[in-house]
Amino acid sequence: MPDDMTIPVGDGFDQMARDAVYRAMFTRRDVRSYFTSEAVDDEALARLLLAAHHAPSVGFMQPWNFIVIRGTARREQVRDLFLAAREQELPAIEEERRALYRKLKLEGICESALNICITCDRRRSQGSPLGRWHNPEMDLYSTVCAVQNFWLAARAEGVGVGWVSIIEARALKDLLSIPEHVTPVAYLCVGRVSEFAPKPDLETHGWGRRLPLPELIMSETFCGQGEVPLKSTIARLKVATCEKSGKPLI
Repeated sequence: MPDDMTIPVGDGFDQMARDAVYRAMFTRRDVRSYFTSEAVDDEALARLLLAAHHAPSVGFMQPWNFIVIRGTARREQVRDLFLAAREQELPAIEEERRALYRKLKLEGICESALNICITCDRRRSQGSPLGRWHNPEMDLYSTVCAVQNFWLAARAEGVGVGWVSIIEARALKDLLSIPEHVTPVAYLCVGRVSEFAPKPDLETHGWGRRLPLPELIMSETFCGQGEVPLKSTIARLKVATCEKSGKPLI
């Protein structure tokens, strides 16, 4: 999008464009399988990074950096970090769920075309803490917005993304030569895929389920009851059909 493009006040998207936005949201998946050998060309990758770079950030600090990792040897080293971290995490998993945990496919580090580590430079807005004086962690939250932008744009491009969180941060920083004042926020596996699963993998394998949205809405205070008309409207939405078709059924 050109920097000088003007957007009319109150300009909403037409129905086709709205459907496309919701489809990206409802069919986005945390991809661990289905990666193909097809490369992600630089034109597509550039669009994804441009989308990420246009994420909102508190104080317009733009604290993110993007480390593109293509080399096989380095990705194998990252996968070794994952395997070690998974074994460290295992004892914290409920005993009755450990067998399932071991069976879950939780990364596609070497199978994907490339990896990207999105980081947060915690000095980026040093000296001008607009929006961070009372909430210094807002730079981290802003970086997560960049991750989400990247992910949704990738879905629109037919590119799969998987977030690998089972990695010890200190070890990852050492491996990628990340400075002390920079925090790795998301390690992403990125690549073309043969399909996008109809449901999140963890839901398919019985690890969890999507919580009913009306139960998560409060009124005025955290425990406040109310918003009955809103909750009734949400309850009428055919969520399963919505997720399957990728269209908001309202």
